[in-house]
Amino acid sequence: MSYPSRSKFGLFLLAVSAFALLTIPALADSQARIVRLSDVQGRVQIDKNTGLGFENAFLNLPVTQGVQLRTGANGRAEIEFEDGSTLRLAPNSVMQFSTLGTNDAGKHYSAVDLTEGMAYVNWLGQSGDQFTLNFSREKITLERSAHFRVQTATDVAKLAVYKGNVEVEGPSGKTTVPKKQTANFDADDKYTLAKGIEEAPLDSWDKDSIVYHDQYAKNNSSPYGYGFSDLNYYGGFYNVPGYGMLWQPYFTGVGWDPFMDGAWSFYPGFGYTFISAYPWGWMPYRYGNWMFLPGYGWMWQPGAWNSWATIPHYTSANTVHVHSLVAPSGTVKTVAVGRGGSLSTVAPMRLTVNAGSAGLGIARGSVNNLHHLNTQVAKNGFAQVHAAPQFATSAPHSSPGYSASAPHSSPSAAPSSHSSMGSSHSGGTSHR
Repeated sequence: MSYPSRSKFGLFLLAVSAFALLTIPALADSQARIVRLSDVQGRVQIDKNTGLGFENAFLNLPVTQGVQLRTGANGRAEIEFEDGSTLRLAPNSVMQFSTLGTNDAGKHYSAVDLTEGMAYVNWLGQSGDQFTLNFSREKITLERSAHFRVQTATDVAKLAVYKGNVEVEGPSGKTTVPKKQTANFDADDKYTLAKGIEEAPLDSWDKDSIVYHDQYAKNNSSPYGYGFSDLNYYGGFYNVPGYGMLWQPYFTGVGWDPFMDGAWSFYPGFGYTFISAYPWGWMPYRYGNWMFLPGYGWMWQPGAWNSWATIPHYTSANTVHVHSLVAPSGTVKTVAVGRGGSLSTVAPMRLTVNAGSAGLGIARGSVNNLHHLNTQVAKNGFAQVHAAPQFATSAPHSSPGYSASAPHSSPSAAPSSHSSMGSSHSGGTSHR
């Protein structure tokens, strides 16, 4: 069986998005903001204000107001905001999200505190939102796009600006740090400006992450920018007769369902939220609806943008094909489902991709042309590929493994039906 063309997805999603924007209610200084933990490598911990202190963090966890993140000596993390802006934490860093709010005009305002270590900020500034970063005794407030690196320590702080002009306010007053310049702030509340930027070891990680999002977030007409790049990298949209445009991850198989691997994570004010373990598992679990279609398997229908879901919506006439979504009770501890939340997105150099894995274990951008790889896995049940080196997520156009191709540049060969996808997924037992 083959899937129909996915080329009309942009027009479909544009229409859905326009309707959704009209139905989003006005929020008067609301704190109901949800950003996401979009990349986790090595040791990363999170304090969600549950009274448990710091816990192990994993991919796709929501980041809400008051949350703290810290990275270990080998840890790094990326946080993605609603408009697709990103913030990356280097090893041995601590950050608190002190304010995540929405004003009565529907604009978002965010304030974060870098209390230790180094962070990269790529603020898109396309939606009129405001972003404030506090570090050392200085403060940066952004209303326009900017890209910079900031580092703080007990006695000194450093700001390197890659794009835009960044205004800094501190004890010594206000100063503007232009593009391709570096500012140093000392313990005597003095600063110096210097032309040029000294290269840091993680600059390539920051650059490659931006390239990944830029490459795969194209043609997004949804109200949100976050999570969409993962959909284009790890799967495809298909026009299914009677249902319209639906999305499906690559490497699904007989017995796979979207809820077999993940975790229940508790947040004050929200209760338990189901967190998917899959690297593409943000937007399909927070918006829209999952559907089980005979002959196709599980597919996701975009929509419902005005309601953020803690428990994913799904439709299935046959409950044999779905793991039950029942939130835990009587505890605030994280509860694993199947293989639990993914603790790291770093892939090994040589990777075996099996039918039914649905992308689990593939670090974003580490293998190029997953659509072609999906065809091979559908035919043989598995495939072995070379992935990008650990801690060096390669840009999509330079990834090893398969020859490069732009995502969705033309209607491509559709994946085979689930009856020919090879061995079924063995996700383990759900723990409640």
